[in-house]
Amino acid sequence: MNRMPMNHMPLNRLAPLVAMTGAILASAPACAGDWKGQSLATKRQIVSEVIACMRTRMSHDRLISYNQAARACKSEVQARLEKVTAGPLVAATTPPK
Repeated sequence: MNRMPMNHMPLNRLAPLVAMTGAILASAPACAGDWKGQSLATKRQIVSEVIACMRTRMSHDRLISYNQAARACKSEVQARLEKVTAGPLVAATTPPK
């Protein structure tokens, strides 16, 4: 009886996982427009949102390519980020009491 050890992951699961992680990490700086002005927590949140979006998009549609999912998710997350940060900041016109 030829059994695999408990800590051995089959290559059909490991190779796509490594490729997807590497591609996400390589393309992570392109997720947001101005990385210099953003905090590290914001950058990590954007990357995690892109990863979650890609995971759900690729699991729902098996015909979509990795690059198509990456482009769609990056633009979706960027649009949400711009929507949240859009709008003028208005200072109070009345002095505090």
